[in-house]
Amino acid sequence: MSAFPPGFLSEEDFFCVVQHAPLVAIDLVITRRGNEEGLLGRRRNPPAQGWWFVPGGRIRKGERLPDAFRRIALAELGLPLSLDSARLLGAWTHLYPHEAFQGLPPADIHYVTLGYHLSLDLAAENLPTSQHAAYRWFPLAELLRSPEVHRHTKWYFEALRTP
Repeated sequence: MSAFPPGFLSEEDFFCVVQHAPLVAIDLVITRRGNEEGLLGRRRNPPAQGWWFVPGGRIRKGERLPDAFRRIALAELGLPLSLDSARLLGAWTHLYPHEAFQGLPPADIHYVTLGYHLSLDLAAENLPTSQHAAYRWFPLAELLRSPEVHRHTKWYFEALRTP
């Protein structure tokens, strides 16, 4: 019997998947005040460790999209949000060099990420910190020009500005 709960892969199996297939993820693109500020967290873990990045997470094998969305929102924001409360912005390809994961055999990490937009007014200091060391609201102009905000995150907010 596996030491990992259902829906989780062992580290060895995860590395195998990363070498041979894209990972599918959901990213939560959160704005407030008429879309003038974006909520970002300082990532604790690879692949975007140290960067300001949107909350999000991987979809697990066998997990339906609404269930994955709710689980990720609960883990990242502490809120059991519904997929119906969000608007799909689109799908993006995120590629990271293999160095983004320590101990990973040489292979680039490939994500197909679904970006969902939500308009929420959250207290950044009260959000869960297991994946992000801190959260903060960025004025969108600052977010788009900051060298500390990951380029993949900037893509989402650029998409919001495009009619």
